[in-house]
Amino acid sequence: MEKKIAKDLLAIGAVFIRPDEPFTWASGIRSPIYCDNRLTLSDVGVRADVEEGLAGIVRENYPDAEILMGTSTAGIAHAAITAHLLGLPMGYVRGGAKDHGRQNRIEGKLLPGQKAVVVEDLISTGGSVTEVVEALREAGAEVVGIASIFTYGMKKGIEKLKSFNVKNVSLTNFDAVVKAAVEEGYIKPEDEARLLSFRDDPSDEGWIGGRN
Repeated sequence: MEKKIAKDLLAIGAVFIRPDEPFTWASGIRSPIYCDNRLTLSDVGVRADVEEGLAGIVRENYPDAEILMGTSTAGIAHAAITAHLLGLPMGYVRGGAKDHGRQNRIEGKLLPGQKAVVVEDLISTGGSVTEVVEALREAGAEVVGIASIFTYGMKKGIEKLKSFNVKNVSLTNFDAVVKAAVEEGYIKPEDEARLLSFRDDPSDEGWIGGRN
């Protein structure tokens, strides 16, 4: 499944790979890869693969899940479609509380003690998704885990999830995408080591321009 989803993401242009012209994230990290999983919603075939895959993750890893909670905004649609496939309720967590109305941060009906699975599109450093986990726990939910489309597998992200004592299962990951990109001819075989060195240590920019 991780290889299939990796090839899906590459085929629809949801993953951009530019080892010589890196992207700059909001955090300031320069990355050879940019992943826009919102594009999976626009391709019927890939969308089906992703949502069935996420449903499979929940069935296999979180069989006691009682509700799916999407991250705002990219995880909302995936949570809704996957919840429909599983016959489960869903909601989502805002990036911050509304400044009007009931000032909700959590949208949808969430009951105290309810077993929730967070649905996320991608995980890099783990900061955003653990904020969602924290908000749900503060609201009284039992977060049984995270189901995501893509993870970079960065040490910082892995440690962040561990510190929150929460499990993540992704459909695909950085390593699988890089390998698929080589197989499909999107990048040169010699670029693989450069890209993996970014994953190992994003602060070391020796991989840029083939300097590694």
